Amino acid sequence: MMENNSKMTSTNFFSFSTLAQTIFETPSKEDKIALVTRFFSKLESDEDVRLTAQFLYGNAFSTISKKRASIATATLAKQAAVFCDIDYEMVFKPSRAAVGNTSETIQKLFENLPEARAKWSTRNLDLSEIEAIYKELAHTRIRSRKNEILHTTWSILTPLESKFFLRILGGRSLHIDLDINSLLKGISIAFGQSFEAVRYAYMLTGDLGKTACLAKKGVLDQATFQLFHPVPYMLISPSEFPEEKDLGLYMAEEKLDGMRSQVHISGQQVELYSRDLKNISQLFPEVVDFFQKRNLPDIVLDGALCVFKNNTILSSHLLQKRMAKKKTSHKLITEIPVLFISNDLLFLENTPLFKKTLTERRRQLEILSRSFHLPITINSDINTRSDIEVLLERALAHGNEAITLKRKDSIYEYGKPGNSWLQVKKTNHSLRAILLYAHTSNRIQGGIYADFTFGISVLEDERYEEEFIPIGKIINGFSLKEQTLINKKVKDLTQERFGTTLLLKPEIVVELAFDHIQINNRTKAKLSLHSPKIKVIRWDLEPNDATTLTDIERLYQHNRTQERESLHVRPSFEWGIKK
Repeated sequence: MMENNSKMTSTNFFSFSTLAQTIFETPSKEDKIALVTRFFSKLESDEDVRLTAQFLYGNAFSTISKKRASIATATLAKQAAVFCDIDYEMVFKPSRAAVGNTSETIQKLFENLPEARAKWSTRNLDLSEIEAIYKELAHTRIRSRKNEILHTTWSILTPLESKFFLRILGGRSLHIDLDINSLLKGISIAFGQSFEAVRYAYMLTGDLGKTACLAKKGVLDQATFQLFHPVPYMLISPSEFPEEKDLGLYMAEEKLDGMRSQVHISGQQVELYSRDLKNISQLFPEVVDFFQKRNLPDIVLDGALCVFKNNTILSSHLLQKRMAKKKTSHKLITEIPVLFISNDLLFLENTPLFKKTLTERRRQLEILSRSFHLPITINSDINTRSDIEVLLERALAHGNEAITLKRKDSIYEYGKPGNSWLQVKKTNHSLRAILLYAHTSNRIQGGIYADFTFGISVLEDERYEEEFIPIGKIINGFSLKEQTLINKKVKDLTQERFGTTLLLKPEIVVELAFDHIQINNRTKAKLSLHSPKIKVIRWDLEPNDATTLTDIERLYQHNRTQERESLHVRPSFEWGIKK
C-alpha cells in the first residue's frame, strides 16, 4: 500500500494505522520522513490532510480545541479484559507487565485470544468516522455509555487499528519515534513548501491540522496568531559549557523549579497553558486573579508556575499535589501558593514578537514588569566559565537544578533550534542499579538490545517478595563498545522472553547518575529517577551491591526536606518597581 502513488479518494483508518506501524518499524529518520511525505502526497481532501496530521501527532482533536476524549488507562485495561473474557488481575496485568504498555497489550490479546478474535471484524472506517467516535466519547459523561462505545469500536477495528485508536485517544503520542520536525518536514515536502514556512505557520496557529491544510493550498502566509491559542514552546537543549569565546553571545538565568507554562491575557480573560498546550487555568485561580488585577494590555507570557512561599521557591513536587486535586480550595492555595514567573514575552498589543530577538523581547518584558509589578527572571551577562559556575551554585542553593543560557540574538522558534537555548547543570546523585529487562529498539537494526529497565534491591524489604524491583528505564544509554559487551551477556542471562523484551537474570550492575528522585505511582517502588544516565558498568560488583529502595527513599526524604536558600539575598527573579 505504501508504494501505491495513486491519489486516495478517502483515507481509511487501517491505511493510517499501517502507516503509523511502518513508521515505528523504520529506523532511519530520513525514511520516516519519506513515508510521511508519500502518504500526504496521495491525500485529496482537506479533511483527510487535517486528520492525518492531527492523528499522526497523537491528538484526537486540534491542540487548540478544548475537547478531550481521554479515558483512564485503568478503565481501558479493565474493559479490554471484559472484551477478551479474561481475568484482569490474573491475565491482563501480567500480560501488560511483560509487553510494557497498555495499548500494545490490547493489540496482542485481540490478535491472539480466540474469544477476542471472534468479536472483531474490520469495517474500514475512514478518518472522519474515527473522529466522530472521539467526539461522541468527549460528549458522553456516563461511564457505562463510554464503555459501550469502546466495545462497539473495538468490534469494528482490527487489533492494529485498536492500538492506534487508543493512543490517539490518550492524546499524548503514537509512540512511533516520529518527532514534530520530521512530521512537518514530510508535510512541507509533500506539498512543495518551505520547511521554515511550515514551522512558522505551525507556531502561529498552534494547530497541526490547519497548518497542513494551509501547506496543501500553498497559502501558509495566511497563518495568523490568535490569543488563547497556545503557542508550541521553544525548548532547551541539554549541553555542556559552550566554547568560552562564545559565552558573550548568551545571557543566563536560573531554570526555576516549576512547571513550564504560558499565560494569555486580554482584559479580564486570563488563561494558563501547560507544556502540552492544555488549559490549566482552573487549577491555579490565584494566578488568574493576580493577572486580572493588573489591567495589562493584551499579552502572551512564557515562564514557569512555581510554588512560592516565605520568599522561597519550593519543590515542584508540590505542584503535582495541586494538580491532583479536582477542586482548588482556599486552604490548598494557602498551603501551596503558586506564582507565575515570566522569562519571555511572545505577544504584545496585537503584535506577535516571535521574530524579535531575545534582547528586544526582554527589553519590552522588563518595561511591563516595571509598569505592572510583574515577577520576571533575572538575566545575567556571562563572559567566563567561572561566571557560569557562580550562577549554577546559586541556582542549586535555591533548589533549581540548572541554569539556562539563551543567545541574545535568538528569535522564538518552537522545538530545539540548534544552540539557541542551552541547559547547563551538575548531576548531583548516583546509585548502583541492576539490569532487569532488555528491550530491542526500532531505532537500531539487527535485533540489538539497546534499551534496558533497571532496578534496585528489596532483598531485605518485608514489603516485597521479589529481590529486585524496577525503578526506571535507560534508552540507548551505552556506548557502542559497551552495547556489544552487554548484548553478548544478555544471551546467557535471558530467563524468559516476552516478544521484544527479555527478562534477565539479575547480574549486571551499572552505576547511574541522575538529577533527582520523583514520585511515580506507576512503578513498584512508587519512585523514579529524573534523567538517569549510565556512568559505568560495574563488572566488579555483585547484585547484592545494588542500591536498596530504603536508600532511595531516604535520599528522597532528605532532598524533599532540605532547606532552600531564601531569595532575599541572592534573588533568581525580581518584581518590577511599580511606577
